[in-house]
Amino acid sequence: MAGDIQEPGEFDIAIVGGGINGAGIARDAAGRGLRVYLCEQDDLASGTSSRSTKLIHGGLRYLEHYEFRLVHEALAEREVLWAMAPHIVRPLRFVLPHHAGLRPAWLLRLGLFLYDHLGGRKALPATRTLDLRQDAAGAALKDRAARAFEYSDCWVEDARLVVLNAMDARARGAVIETRHRLVAGSRDNGVWRLSIEDRASGARKERRAKLVVNAAGPWVGAVLGVLHENAAARARLVKGSHIVVPKLFDHDRCYIFQNADGRIVFAIPYERDFTLIGTTDIDYAGDPAAVAASTDEIDYLCAVANEYFAKAVTREDVVWTYSGVRSLYDDGASAAQEATRDYVLTLDAAPGQAPFLSVFGGKITTYRRLAEAALSKLQPHLPGLPPAWTAGATLPGGDFPMQGFAALVADLRAAWPAVPPPLLTRLARAYGTRARDILGDARALPDLGRSFGADLTEAEVRYLVREEWARQADDVLWRRSKLGLRVTPPDAASLGAYLQNAAVTENA
Repeated sequence: MAGDIQEPGEFDIAIVGGGINGAGIARDAAGRGLRVYLCEQDDLASGTSSRSTKLIHGGLRYLEHYEFRLVHEALAEREVLWAMAPHIVRPLRFVLPHHAGLRPAWLLRLGLFLYDHLGGRKALPATRTLDLRQDAAGAALKDRAARAFEYSDCWVEDARLVVLNAMDARARGAVIETRHRLVAGSRDNGVWRLSIEDRASGARKERRAKLVVNAAGPWVGAVLGVLHENAAARARLVKGSHIVVPKLFDHDRCYIFQNADGRIVFAIPYERDFTLIGTTDIDYAGDPAAVAASTDEIDYLCAVANEYFAKAVTREDVVWTYSGVRSLYDDGASAAQEATRDYVLTLDAAPGQAPFLSVFGGKITTYRRLAEAALSKLQPHLPGLPPAWTAGATLPGGDFPMQGFAALVADLRAAWPAVPPPLLTRLARAYGTRARDILGDARALPDLGRSFGADLTEAEVRYLVREEWARQADDVLWRRSKLGLRVTPPDAASLGAYLQNAAVTENA
């Protein structure tokens, strides 16, 4: 259960940060038999890991910066992650219109040839050329572009990926404490002593560990300060913002647009009725918790969309914005979009001192490989560490064939014929085979309890509290799902009041 915390003795590894890197390292380490502790100062994925462009991709533009190792690793991970979690990861085709005056067609073809062959692609379709005057993808665009290239990557429910890794880590023995903040720490006779504050009650407890991993993302520097550590590398904070507008096209493919400033912007079909447009890349120096899309960024994304789409996109069309702060390794690049997205791991392991590992950079796509690299770097301090294991192991709810989502939905419809099909499809997409744990013995929709709007039922909320650390309305509406786009303010307030009931949290 998410709330079951046993007071342990000394951990092998303590992880600070409940984003994708922290959760991925916790899962990998717990699966190798290590005693793992993870604390997150807020909700899981409440920072950068829920504010991405939500793509599992090789990073086509990284080829321009000669980051071949990163691209190769990311491309290879696409089908690995798809097989691990076919409910929250799915293939997506990308349409890249050729823009005269920007990157020449021969360069795009060369990049896509490398893209098709660098990563050992097996199940994903290959690149093809489109005539936008004939293909449905051209209907939404201005007449300027006649030719495009279509290639494959994948889509992911980013915050759910974090939660599923944390769930699997817990199932393998890890202790996960959300809304618990590291407030102090020191080395003592070869062991870390960490002071952890429960942010709800203000109570403090001690956790002891043989080594510490700083996976705090944009707070990596703050954690270094708390532990009085000198970073061997500096973080560069880069802000990326996105806008969501009513859908601009009817097909299920994504667009990738080139811009005159060298950046690229995606326009992605989103939550059935919307289009997600992003992202920006600008240096950021503020509080990561206070990040928000600026008026200039919103106008910039609208302007890029208007360069390509026939239908005008205005600031008034924007129904939601979100921003994230990426903690990149500061490689001295002059422009934010040129800074490396590769991860860098720095290890402080002075003789006789408890080791300390800091994580800089990284992408959701390569989080699993980052976790393997982190444990490999720590292996000299973890005698007898078993080998890597996560590549072939599914995440919770993902134990069905990677191309078997339609069959899963059909099975749910056969077993729960009186439950509305759209709800069953949404539950299958979010929870995979574990949708059955939510549906339980229900014979019809009323058996799932009270409604909080947008087909969110009490049974689902109780599952999220019991199994997925949900405690507040935003945890449910914006991270475990995106139902916040559909739920009314009164329904959201009703959900918040329901979750404040201690009996719900304790007994769900």
